[in-house]
Amino acid sequence: MATLTIRDLEDSLKQDLRVRAAQQGHSMEEEARQILRRALQPQGGAPDLAARIRARFGGLGDVELPIPQREPVRDAGLFQEGSSSLAAVSGPATRRQQARRRP
Repeated sequence: MATLTIRDLEDSLKQDLRVRAAQQGHSMEEEARQILRRALQPQGGAPDLAARIRARFGGLGDVELPIPQREPVRDAGLFQEGSSSLAAVSGPATRRQQARRRP
């Protein structure tokens, strides 16, 4: 393994590295190695969301979800203009509107 010496490092940068390493539970050297690894990884473009999800959860296997049976379509019923069933459902305001529309 190689050794790297960094000269003239600002005190504030060294302090930030020390704090970040402590937060991660690493030594300053290990934190610097991880930062360099991340910074020097090839930039092939970030995979799309689906690829990232597949990569993270692909090893867990498939999940079979039950497909519920569809219910038959219900008949909405037939309503004719002026019928008592329409008047009962629509209420008095609609009956007045219907009466105004009649010739």
